[in-house]
Amino acid sequence: MADSPREACGVVGIFTPGEEAARTAFFGLFSLQHRGQESAGIAAADGSTISCRTEMGLVSQAFHEFDLSRLPGHIAVGHTRYSTTGSTHLDNAQPLEVTGIHGRIALAHNGNVINALPLRVEMEGGWGCRFTTSTDSEVIAQMLVNAPGKDWGERISYLMRRLKGAYSVAFITEDTLIAMRDPLGVRPLCVGMYNGGWVVASESCALDHIGAKLLRELDPGEAIQIDADGLRTIHNGNDGK
Repeated sequence: MADSPREACGVVGIFTPGEEAARTAFFGLFSLQHRGQESAGIAAADGSTISCRTEMGLVSQAFHEFDLSRLPGHIAVGHTRYSTTGSTHLDNAQPLEVTGIHGRIALAHNGNVINALPLRVEMEGGWGCRFTTSTDSEVIAQMLVNAPGKDWGERISYLMRRLKGAYSVAFITEDTLIAMRDPLGVRPLCVGMYNGGWVVASESCALDHIGAKLLRELDPGEAIQIDADGLRTIHNGNDGK
């Protein structure tokens, strides 16, 4: 029973054209505070750049009006952390920003990757990856931005074949929000509609809090991509099996 809260980080992702998504992410995270009290963070993208802020403590302590104003853009991802791997330190707070051969992302992750260490060793030695944190979340992020594949669907298919564990993930590029759920569907992740856009979250209470309409839970092994063309599934539970 003691493991449950340690694996209950909160994840939220926002795609709202014409609005400042960081503010919406803040309110979504506020309703997910019970899932993690160690640190909080929000990253936002405006179509060309990604801005990120992370801080130790509660959401209400980490973000004020001035902080949110420095996170411009209609796309955002947020996280409340209760550490599973990695020490209690700001360097391990999320969203985690990583750059690789496929560009730059900011990633929020809930769950545990049980084979993170051997994957990390492989990626450091064979892929030339340089890690800056001690978390399994960075293993996911580094694999996403460096994995083989011509698009995010193919890279996620590769990732899901390699990872062992339970996870739900939301990450942003400069112009896209992507969310995925592990093939066993152990970690929750839902998607809803909000003000002509979309929101993903660990729990539907985050959708309720911002006034979004719940559509459904992501299926086990599903990944969705949200961009200027709308929402579409780019990986389903049967892909790559």
